[in-house]
Amino acid sequence: MKTASPVVDEADIRAHPEESAMTLDLLSATLLSPAVLAFLLGMIAVAVRSDLAVPDTMVKALSLYLLLAIGIKGGVALRAEDPATIAGPLLLAAALGVVIPLLAFGALGALTRLDRAERGAIAAHYGSTSLVTFTAALTVIAAAGVAVPGYAPALLAVLEVPGIIVGILLARRAVRATAAAPARRRVLVGAGRSDEADAPDVAGGPDSAPTASAPASPATPLRRTLHEVFTGTSVVLLVGGIVIGAVLGPEGMAPIAPLVVDAFPGVLVLFLLAMGLAAGAQLPAARRGGPGLLLFALLFPLLAGAIGVVTGTAIGMGVGGAAVLGVLCASASYIAAPAAVRVALPEVPLALPLAASLGVTFPLNLVAGIPILLLLAQSLGG
Repeated sequence: MKTASPVVDEADIRAHPEESAMTLDLLSATLLSPAVLAFLLGMIAVAVRSDLAVPDTMVKALSLYLLLAIGIKGGVALRAEDPATIAGPLLLAAALGVVIPLLAFGALGALTRLDRAERGAIAAHYGSTSLVTFTAALTVIAAAGVAVPGYAPALLAVLEVPGIIVGILLARRAVRATAAAPARRRVLVGAGRSDEADAPDVAGGPDSAPTASAPASPATPLRRTLHEVFTGTSVVLLVGGIVIGAVLGPEGMAPIAPLVVDAFPGVLVLFLLAMGLAAGAQLPAARRGGPGLLLFALLFPLLAGAIGVVTGTAIGMGVGGAAVLGVLCASASYIAAPAAVRVALPEVPLALPLAASLGVTFPLNLVAGIPILLLLAQSLGG
């Protein structure tokens, strides 16, 4: 397979791969990177009950910037790619987008006592991807001296959608069965209320668990769900940015390079500070999900990531491509998936999916998952 053009411009980056493969050096470089330190600061702020906060409007603006910048840079690099080079990785990504949520659904059934609808909602989150995990991975992989292929942002866009749809479809079967059957809410003896009232409410508002007096809503029509997924902010900005970058090319992007390229690391630090605050707030709810959910959130991402690395290496994606694919498979969505699940399954509370994906899996990947998967890709591809 033809070697992909790097999305990160590095000279002779594979001359001494053995030096960059040192486990302790890579872990240290990851933990001491500005982005990870900012994330840890956010989590510490929550732990000490600081009043530190990042305004929601700022968080949204930062996420919009990251999505568009990644798309544009990827589009510029993608312009130089041979279509035959990217066809295999994109098809593999689409296939993994279907397989991973199915595996997640089965693993949750084995490890937890969650009902089918809750398992489907969580599988939708783990079948999709995390922009910030992907962005952090690009930084770590480049710092290790490994080329990142130009089609990497396209992998992110392709993996974003199928997992959400598969997870929602798995959950909808249970929702329909529940809606068709007589009311079966479990009522606490002598309390006159459902035990769902005690479900953790992480963010309040639309994400709150339904109360005992609120009847289960029928599943939203699939057409509306698909519209929400395919026209969501992340997909539109990623795909749109890729198109813009492919049209501009290197010469056309030069005038905006200070914004798209130079400012990127600083914006990522600010965004990860906000994500550290959010992850710290979600962590207590993950513990309420029981040891099985905690075990799933810790181990399943590494399994899914290893599958991505092994299959990526098998089709010749190279060390950088296989590592990126592995990280994407290991990541869990906490932006696109919650929005789609909220529309498709309004009766399923988002407390546990967000607690697992944002409170446990995201920090795990940021601190250990990315370097572990990169080391695996280097050992298989070296």
